[in-house]
Amino acid sequence: MNQPLLVTATQKAGPKVTIAVGAVILVLLLALPLLSLLLSPDSAFHVSAYTLTLVGKILCYAIVALALDLVWGYAGLLSLGHGLFFALGGYAMGMYLMRQASGDGVPAFMTFLSWTELPWYWTGTSSFLWSMCLVVLAPGLLALVFGFFAFRSRIKGVYFSIMTQALTFAGMLLFFRNETGFGGNNGFTNFRTILGFGITEPGTRAVRFFATVVLLVASLFIGWRLAQSKFGRVLTALRDAENRLMFCGYDPRGFKLFVWVLSAVLCGLAGALYVPQVGIINPSEMSPTNSIEAAVWVALGGRGTLIGPLLGAGVVNGMKSWFTVAFPEYWLFFLGALFIVVTLYLPNGVIGLLKKRSEQ
Repeated sequence: MNQPLLVTATQKAGPKVTIAVGAVILVLLLALPLLSLLLSPDSAFHVSAYTLTLVGKILCYAIVALALDLVWGYAGLLSLGHGLFFALGGYAMGMYLMRQASGDGVPAFMTFLSWTELPWYWTGTSSFLWSMCLVVLAPGLLALVFGFFAFRSRIKGVYFSIMTQALTFAGMLLFFRNETGFGGNNGFTNFRTILGFGITEPGTRAVRFFATVVLLVASLFIGWRLAQSKFGRVLTALRDAENRLMFCGYDPRGFKLFVWVLSAVLCGLAGALYVPQVGIINPSEMSPTNSIEAAVWVALGGRGTLIGPLLGAGVVNGMKSWFTVAFPEYWLFFLGALFIVVTLYLPNGVIGLLKKRSEQ
């Protein structure tokens, strides 16, 4: 059977092609904020603030997809609650941004509720450093506690998925309540400054975009190093044959817990970068629908591939941005149909299909 020239060349080149394509994409991403800052709006190559924000938002989603791939693609743990970890990181950053906007007083939504002082858990949120600690600690500690009891009880499969979905739904209901001190259904918005710089200034927007690219590359590197290490091989064995792994003397609980907490922390960091870019965070980010969408990103791109989830997040969210403008009422139908097609005809995702074609 004759193979296409491109496939043959890719096989001969091996990983060099992947590295070259990745380098080109990285250069293009790094060029976007520069094109937005340095070129006149009249230029054909100028990148608008809307485009930069949209791409930055999709990159944040790509980090979430990569984090989910670590637990689902490598450890075999399908989480339907990663939206909660993403939102917790966003709320931790939002608390800092609200303190910056309110100065020495309380945030506007607390004034509306006739609150005269901040709740105890807002203490220190005027400090960017402490807020970044909360970005890591809030999702990390929650994942640690939940994972400890879940893995100790050997909960796995569909039961684990249901529990994670229930967890994020409970979190959404909690944050919807005004008395929790997180803005109720409106959440946090009307941000003004970050580290003393105007949040809508072009330079600030460019720095946020650069930070998102750096986090994405760092997350990809961490995932690659884990996958290539002995730890990654143990995770793969854990996914494929947990009982055999236990017979070999390994305790799977520690491996599961580590990758689970790491995945949650990456989601929290992605949420912290997401909030200042889109300018709002509310409990709808914890909706179980968002976590299911993340699973679709990973499934479409290819589980256990690292690159696949990034591709899936980019494709699905790009289509979502177009669909919600052109045909907003049909987006959920399209998403459901896409999930069915991937399940039936692309069980290994797009990357798996490309690998299969290259082997023929």
